[in-house]
Amino acid sequence: MTAAHPDPRVLVCTRTTDYRHDSIPDGIAAVRSLGAAHGFTAYATEDPEFFDAPVGPYAAVVFLSTSGDVLTPAGREHLAAYVEAGGGFVGVHAAACTEYDWPYYGELLGARFARHPDYQPGKLLVEDREHPATRHLPSAWEFTDEWYDFRASPRGSVRVLASADESSYNGGGMGDDHPLVWCREQGAGRVFYTGLGHAAEAYENPDFRAHLLGGITWAARLQP
Repeated sequence: MTAAHPDPRVLVCTRTTDYRHDSIPDGIAAVRSLGAAHGFTAYATEDPEFFDAPVGPYAAVVFLSTSGDVLTPAGREHLAAYVEAGGGFVGVHAAACTEYDWPYYGELLGARFARHPDYQPGKLLVEDREHPATRHLPSAWEFTDEWYDFRASPRGSVRVLASADESSYNGGGMGDDHPLVWCREQGAGRVFYTGLGHAAEAYENPDFRAHLLGGITWAARLQP
């Protein structure tokens, strides 16, 4: 469950019971490609019973555009135990649209999805250049995505890495305080979330791939 494992492994969960993103295969391929280039192996699953057993020796679990209720009651217990004991957890994009009826998950991730405007170009303001997910980015990062709004800003309970500049696109609903990328600690585990990753094109973008790699390796305590 830590980077000390001789063959670091990352588990990518892509189960959906609500909206399903067409970009999921591209996201899986990107994580596998990043792993092959940076020393970890990525495995993907959509099996709802996978987490019914204790989570195995994975350096991190990635919820990649999951949606709806994706875990059984036993799965919820095992995922929570895994993170509390030191496992890494990464949420990508629609991971914030997942497990609405499980209070622990909302606390784990840091915020819950509320709505989004049309897919369009916009700008992120990088607030923290010390994190491996953002240290390669310019202070103002132009990107195209759905610019998720959340039910409440997680600022104060998370380490905000980048925020959406609502003046750079149409339809933002959170105002001046709109975190979009953050990290936090949960028990002995690390949690990273990025609201980006809606379209297949994101997973071909070198800056986004480095962003994703930085989040995964940080949560997993791996050196890329």
